[in-house]
Amino acid sequence: MCTTCGCGPDDHQHNHEHGHHHHGHHEADPHHHVTDPAAKKISIETDILAKNNRLAQGNRALFSAKNIFTLNLVSSPGSGKTTILERTLKDLGEKFRCAVIEGDQQTDNDAVRIAATGVPVKQVNTGAGCHLDAHMVCHAVDGFDLDNLELLFIENVGNLVCPASFDLGENHKVVVLSVTEGEDKPLKYPQMFHAADVMLLNKTDLLPHLDFDVEKCKEMARRVSPGILIFEVSSKTGAGMSVWYDWLATAVRSEE
Repeated sequence: MCTTCGCGPDDHQHNHEHGHHHHGHHEADPHHHVTDPAAKKISIETDILAKNNRLAQGNRALFSAKNIFTLNLVSSPGSGKTTILERTLKDLGEKFRCAVIEGDQQTDNDAVRIAATGVPVKQVNTGAGCHLDAHMVCHAVDGFDLDNLELLFIENVGNLVCPASFDLGENHKVVVLSVTEGEDKPLKYPQMFHAADVMLLNKTDLLPHLDFDVEKCKEMARRVSPGILIFEVSSKTGAGMSVWYDWLATAVRSEE
């Protein structure tokens, strides 16, 4: 269960291309009385996270067995992570066999953009849900040819809070932060930046027009997550993307 919004895996509307629809299974019991609401919330939250973690371990074992390097891309809305992903796929699509899972509450707009790169993509709409979970990912990969896949990108729902709590079976969480958001985001949303191993500081082409302290932002990110890797990039101009690609190439080869 999300520690802030209260949604859980069984409360989401899961919309997959292959037709699976999952709805909430918890009906209110008018005869059930909860004498300690706080204890009930903790119990439910622990159970849902434990279930998700078991499913995530299954995903991770599958990806490992198939030698698939998997990244969970997380950010606030508007950070530019879809544009980063588009550019990455266009530049690396001929070097690596890639696939993408696109998570959004509604629409398939981002999936259409990704499909235009020629890379296989599956859309997952979460409805009222504010993040992807391991169960959704497990179903979304059903239609991929996993034996012919090296690199799987999971673009999570735009949200810097709840996706931090949900393991999807990925190798790494990659948090995207744009310079238009302010350098203090790592301190405002510490759980997400602590959970991430990589930070892409995006839209650096806008720095001449903004009052944004890059070094201060990096220092704040490392205060929350001392070992985090930080790449300064511009998905628009391509600046810094080659370093990100080098890291990806090394990581993918390590899975072989």
